[in-house]
Amino acid sequence: MHVTVPPITERVRSLAATAVPTHVSLDGSAHAARGGVDDAGRPLLLVKPGDPLHGVPDADDVVVTVDLAACRTLGGADQARGLLKVHGWAQAVPRELVREAAVAVAGRCPDEALFAAVEGGPAGSRLFRVDVGYVIYLTGQESGMLDAEDYLGAGPDPLLDAAERMLGHVNESHRDQLQHAMRVLLGHPVPDVWLWELDRYGATVRSGIEDPTLIRLPWPSPVDGPAELERALACLLCPHGSAPGA
Repeated sequence: MHVTVPPITERVRSLAATAVPTHVSLDGSAHAARGGVDDAGRPLLLVKPGDPLHGVPDADDVVVTVDLAACRTLGGADQARGLLKVHGWAQAVPRELVREAAVAVAGRCPDEALFAAVEGGPAGSRLFRVDVGYVIYLTGQESGMLDAEDYLGAGPDPLLDAAERMLGHVNESHRDQLQHAMRVLLGHPVPDVWLWELDRYGATVRSGIEDPTLIRLPWPSPVDGPAELERALACLLCPHGSAPGA
């Protein structure tokens, strides 16, 4: 059967890879959170003095739920793509891995407090990693739960970084061309269009901001690399040319 969308495990891992922590819940209360996600999909939390986790000893772990929000900026406003709730156990990042964790966090959440976390002073900021128990996801019309084995055993779209660069370029410089292509493909005007998702299985176009419609446009077959993805996207933007993925 022809696959037109990513498997949900890959979809959730792709969202996590582009998400940032917004809240962490522990001991029955929720607090604002900052941080990122490591290559395995585990939340990383930048914990500053005064935060509830700051005094937890290095060898201890604490049951937490971390909210991860994945957004896309359209016309200067952030629009939610998905929300993940990662339930698991927070523990201080081992000293030998702190620098690597700080680099991962800096890519999503630049903060001068990361320098203090790397230096490791007793009164400075600290980095915690959340070992995943399960993940609840809410994205578009889809919702559900993944256990740790399914979540950690999957990976994000292998073309994610290239796809995000291409998507950003189209939304910044080629929206008129995208709008024309959608009018040709659908046979009627499509207002206020943006490229919403781009992956090895196809593209999703969003029409409208307040009450959006999502239009999925699959490739004839999954693409294998950045060059093929770029060709597929070029064919989408020029619907009278060759077919995507050719």
